[in-house]
Amino acid sequence: MSKNSEVSPPVAEMRAHEVSHHGRTISDPYAWLRDPKYPEIDDPAVLDHLKAENAFFEAQMGARKPLVDALFAEMRGRIKEADSSVPQKDGDWVYWTEYEEGGEYARYWRRPAEGGEAQCYLDGPKLAEGHDYFSLNDVSVSENGRLLAYSVDTNGSERYTAKVVDLETGEALSDVIPDTNTALVWAADDTMLVYGRANAQWRVDSILVHRLGSDAAADVEIFHEDRTGFTAGVGLTGKRDWLIVSTGDHATSEIRLLPVGDPLGEALLVKPAREEVEYGIDVHGQTIYIWTNDTHINFRLAKAPLADPGNWLEVIPGSDDFYLTGFDLYEGFFVTEGRLAGLDQIAIHSYDAPREGKPITFPEATYSASLVGNPEWDVDTIRLTYSSMVAPHTVYDYHVASGELETRKVQEIPSGYDASLYTSERLMIPARDGTEIPVSVVYRKDRAQGGPLHLYGYGAYGIAIDPSFSTTRLSLVDRGFAYAIAHIRGGDDLGRAWYNAGKREQRTNAFNDFEDVARGLIALGYTAPGKISSSGGSAGGELMGAVINQAPELFGAVVAHVPFVDVLNTMLDESLPLTPGEWPEWGNPIEDVAAFDLIASYSPYDQVRAQGYPPLMVTAGLNDPRVTYWEPAKWVAKLRELKTDGNVLLLKTNMGAGHAGKTGRFEGLKEVAEEVAFILWQLGIEQ
Repeated sequence: MSKNSEVSPPVAEMRAHEVSHHGRTISDPYAWLRDPKYPEIDDPAVLDHLKAENAFFEAQMGARKPLVDALFAEMRGRIKEADSSVPQKDGDWVYWTEYEEGGEYARYWRRPAEGGEAQCYLDGPKLAEGHDYFSLNDVSVSENGRLLAYSVDTNGSERYTAKVVDLETGEALSDVIPDTNTALVWAADDTMLVYGRANAQWRVDSILVHRLGSDAAADVEIFHEDRTGFTAGVGLTGKRDWLIVSTGDHATSEIRLLPVGDPLGEALLVKPAREEVEYGIDVHGQTIYIWTNDTHINFRLAKAPLADPGNWLEVIPGSDDFYLTGFDLYEGFFVTEGRLAGLDQIAIHSYDAPREGKPITFPEATYSASLVGNPEWDVDTIRLTYSSMVAPHTVYDYHVASGELETRKVQEIPSGYDASLYTSERLMIPARDGTEIPVSVVYRKDRAQGGPLHLYGYGAYGIAIDPSFSTTRLSLVDRGFAYAIAHIRGGDDLGRAWYNAGKREQRTNAFNDFEDVARGLIALGYTAPGKISSSGGSAGGELMGAVINQAPELFGAVVAHVPFVDVLNTMLDESLPLTPGEWPEWGNPIEDVAAFDLIASYSPYDQVRAQGYPPLMVTAGLNDPRVTYWEPAKWVAKLRELKTDGNVLLLKTNMGAGHAGKTGRFEGLKEVAEEVAFILWQLGIEQ
């Protein structure tokens, strides 16, 4: 639907800029939109252009304000405002979170397990006061329950400042640790904190020990990562008797263990990194359990004695059918998680007969389920969450001995929700190479055949998109849309091979799958060309950029959030925070001419051409360290230069936020309402 505007869109200046690699020359006339002092951003020309785009966005969306407000009101009406999580026992305390009516952020509460008064031990709304952006990275109570460590980011840069509070007195201690970006782990009888520090490139290359009461400048480094692209992290084993110091990139892992009581002691290396081999571990007594893809693409479970950690013996073999995605150890049993034919599977295993797992059964044929919040070691129940595209989120306690699923909480929708009005399906649609692509679809039973359809996809990093419940989705579905998730290659929805089939040399499979799913849904009568809206963020935004270059005629509206669209230039710039660690995912165009040519052939920014494009809404975050703000800004500028249609093209840059956009329950919801309003506007459904 063509949308002409009386207000002229901003036109970015074109400045000659060329770089050469492998005898190929790249012309990039919008390269100046990257502030030369980045990560400091104060170039007047850059800021003026972004502000002009924001003003244009506001001018275009201004007439939609009544619709945005109506959508926001109905989305908010589906949220139980005064809400709390299911309490969870952890040692001597029971913990939960609460939202107050109208509250943007949660308060963290606890009470003694044996009974007593509740205590608010972290006040999110109070901490967020005065900040346009507020994000908690970790909230960690010491083992003795006396101290709290937490870390906060107030600008979206994902550089968190950690602080410590005495929970008995309420006093903020002198400890302040800047630039953290990992968990905060208590050690040495709660006298030390172990954490990871982000370097100038935002990569965590140092794991340090902070002694309580000391200056953070004196913190002791216990691990340093020199390998290009590797990022370090820290955690705890299930029993909390070992520190886990991990490092790796998207394809390779390496792990060390340190006693929690002596983080400055000698580390135990489980096994040295081997290219393209991933592993994760936990410890039970004198045995290390290892989840790894060393012998099978879909991972296996192995074990090794602590005294000989590199001697891996098979516990559960890898399977062509079952994709093992992880495991959790407990004192008397362990739990595996995975997917069978793309469907979540959770199973209980005994240590004596580990291959004879007892799967947990659920009431629907297609659903999403996972473990959630199980902090204690010696337990007889485990907590999990469950939903489907029709069924709201439910929290269960699973009683291991009896196999009973005890319902602890069902998501409430105050404005009302009748699941019987909706139906969901799982389709298989062939891609152009014959591969069957799973598609999850939900719609109202009274929906007209061939109506509008929203198609969502991601397809990168081995991240599966679960067919779970969403209240915001209802704002489209209740207006006659079908909502479809394309489980394209590049995600690991159907196993690790599914992921590999959409990365590096096979990256274009993800884009072709998405286009072919759209065409398949049209062929099946679900919708029609031009009636499809679509959205994706980050690597999913790259997907949006690629498919509208390939098949713009299919889409009536597209929303690309913080889109990774300048793929070639970003992968050629190893000074950027994430680039070296991304080469295993996309390829290294600096060293590999074939990778250069392939990325150039699909990079959305490089492939913009003189043709018609669908109406497009693009978002960015000025402080985003993952997809830098200039990627969407350059892309929009080039689209404005070359596209031949009169369709609306909008760019909104959050000037005080990062990759995730605005924070808070309702501030973030306003941006969702804007997205849906844009889609309805462009498809002519303004109601």
